[in-house]
Amino acid sequence: MPLLIDGYNLLHVTGIVGRGNELTALHRAREALLRFLAASIEPAERAQTTIVFDAAGAPPGLPRTIVHEDMTVHFARDYADADAMLEDLIAAHDTPRSLLVVSSDHRVQRAARRRRAKSIDSDRWYADRLAERRRRGAPPAASAPQKPAGDLSAEEIGYWLAQFTEPPQQQRKVAPNDVDNPFPPGYAEDLLDKSE
Repeated sequence: MPLLIDGYNLLHVTGIVGRGNELTALHRAREALLRFLAASIEPAERAQTTIVFDAAGAPPGLPRTIVHEDMTVHFARDYADADAMLEDLIAAHDTPRSLLVVSSDHRVQRAARRRRAKSIDSDRWYADRLAERRRRGAPPAASAPQKPAGDLSAEEIGYWLAQFTEPPQQQRKVAPNDVDNPFPPGYAEDLLDKSE
């Protein structure tokens, strides 16, 4: 059964959190959610799974679409929000009656009903996945992010290089004699007594 998931709506009910500053914590929480989904969705169903995340205020270079463990992940960069993208994906789906939409958002649920797609609240779907994982003996969802596996795409490498490379106008020129005195000119001169 094709699955369409409202990413942050589901993330909110899971209690999965990431550590770090505002951007890295969100990225880590998203990664943890994707790992949970990959472990909770049957391998044959992952290729039919699409997750949509809001991308308002996203850092430049964030890709629009990635594939994680055969699941398609969209960042709604060209939309007002993820709900608008979800509505478009529901409207464009070839067989909406076979589609299951995971979102507690009433706007998204109405869009699913209009196309006769099934919808389920995020908290209920998440509880069902946890119960299924317990039945299979799988470990509970982990909130601590793991190191991502696999190689980065050229676009992802470019993004991270831009994040950690100072623009040329901010790079400080270092003269050879700066090594001898690590303090900037004028440092602590106010502490010296000029009368001696």
